[in-house]
Amino acid sequence: MGRWEPDARGRLLQAALELFAEHGFDRTTVAEITARAGLTKRTFFRHFADKRDVLFAGSGHLHEVTVRAVAEAPDSVRPIAAVAEGLKAATAIFLDREGSRVRQAVIAANPELQERELVKLASLSAAIADALRERGVPDRTASLAAEAGIAALKVAFACWLAAPGERDDAPDLPRLVLDTLDELGAVAAGA
Repeated sequence: MGRWEPDARGRLLQAALELFAEHGFDRTTVAEITARAGLTKRTFFRHFADKRDVLFAGSGHLHEVTVRAVAEAPDSVRPIAAVAEGLKAATAIFLDREGSRVRQAVIAANPELQERELVKLASLSAAIADALRERGVPDRTASLAAEAGIAALKVAFACWLAAPGERDDAPDLPRLVLDTLDELGAVAAGA
């Protein structure tokens, strides 16, 4: 038996992304992922429900960070500004642009994963809208601000992934989200 190595979850994530990129999502098995990571299938299932879960493992944390930042935004800010605070906090956790590129390519190549990504974003939008309602924002305004925020997030994220360069010269994702929300405001104002 080999020597124990730390960060089993991280190793499984890395192995899965590498294999998904090399062979495709459908042609990669849990056994291959665990073999590449040097771990057992039992360890895999301690961390993930299935191989799809590898791609969506951070969804709960993303929701928590976003909702907390919306709730903690100053009372004086408009609903879209509270959404901006939530998205800025959420996107600050995305540091690995290359890993995000691989993840998005895998999702884009698989309709089932695309559907799950849409469900994740719809759930995030609903959570943001609920956080706004708790701040006293009327239902329709809360829903509209949350949906607008998710639209801006999707556009900013795509721009971040498409931008050339490595980590040090990559555009700042939280800044891109804020700029995209500003641009959305200008579009809505007819500019």
